[in-house]
Amino acid sequence: MRTAWVLLAAVAALSAYYVYLPLPGTVSDPWKLMLLDATFRVVQQTCHLIHYLRLSHHLIVLNYLICTFDKLKSVSSEDINITDAVFDGVEVRVFEPPAKRDEKLKRSVIYIHGGGWALASARTSLYNNLCRIMAESLNAVIVSVEYRLVPEVCFPEQFYDALRATKHFLQPDVLAEYSVDPSRIAISGDSAGGNLAAAVCQQLSKDEDLAIRPKLQALIYPVLQAFDFNTPSYQQNMNMPVLPRYVMINYWIDYFNGNYDLAHSLLINNHTALDVSQALSFRGHLNWTSLLPSSFKKNYKPVIQTTGKAEIIQEIPALLDVRAAPLLADNETLQLQPKTYVLTCENDVLRDDGVMYAKRLENAGVEVTLDHFDDCFHGCMIFTIWPTDFSAGIQTRNSYIRWLDENL
Repeated sequence: MRTAWVLLAAVAALSAYYVYLPLPGTVSDPWKLMLLDATFRVVQQTCHLIHYLRLSHHLIVLNYLICTFDKLKSVSSEDINITDAVFDGVEVRVFEPPAKRDEKLKRSVIYIHGGGWALASARTSLYNNLCRIMAESLNAVIVSVEYRLVPEVCFPEQFYDALRATKHFLQPDVLAEYSVDPSRIAISGDSAGGNLAAAVCQQLSKDEDLAIRPKLQALIYPVLQAFDFNTPSYQQNMNMPVLPRYVMINYWIDYFNGNYDLAHSLLINNHTALDVSQALSFRGHLNWTSLLPSSFKKNYKPVIQTTGKAEIIQEIPALLDVRAAPLLADNETLQLQPKTYVLTCENDVLRDDGVMYAKRLENAGVEVTLDHFDDCFHGCMIFTIWPTDFSAGIQTRNSYIRWLDENL
């Protein structure tokens, strides 16, 4: 009996050691976040073991587990008509609120989900719930884009899926079918979906043949660049749940179908060293020493290598492709962007991507709202359903929907 108690105490101590992470005092629901992160790590490590044993790709296994777990939670949608459709070869899920008396046309949001271009789905309860609440709160038609994922496809196919679905929806006859006001359409997304939303919006702004364009873009903790993995937020939050720096770098490598052996070189910015000529013209577009406020820069120093590895850009040219990294866009493109909302979280490696993009858009003459949350973390907005219900999720979701309601 005594041995059993000793073993139980040892297991409890090891579990507590595995779960516990030193988090900033401002983080909301810290123990719940630690438990969520510990769960993610266990699942990810299991999936990587399966990958190592060559039984399946780790992202396929991870997505399978996400979808399997998701089936345990159903979300009511009695007041919203939810239908699946195909827009120019791309699957979408459409959320339509009931028609109101004397109402002719509704506003609309095209939503692109996150997940590192590799995970999640428009059909999971997390995104299904978010889009249902958006449809109800805004009395708007929500089009959730089900783009194809890594490893089935890699860049630029996710971008093209999102672009094709968006352009199809923007056709006058399609808008009329869904009773949508052509002058009141937003494009939005979170994380990797925010990346796709920004890239699609930039592409649409340069399409001279497009008759109808989004009125707004709303980007939720978007990932916008793979140029500098040592911005202050990348340094400050390198080990922060839910998205440590090494995980974000691996998502980029997977998106570009690259080699994991390059991860360390990317981490220390060897791919954008001063002797890498392809990167020189982009350096000023994300100079965080001038684009970030001092409260974000703190005492962090830029990591700029004098000599690096130009062969990385030769092997993965997409690292400097604006369709993959919208923050690299020139000022002429930024001037064409619609009124913009950017939500950022303090405890997020991607915080500075969003802040820099907001500042560059503002410098280009675009009306921008930067909505920053000191106590929130990456991905929090979709975590509003038990058992992953966070006060940070409710807080950010309400602020995001309120901005859309006031501006769309």
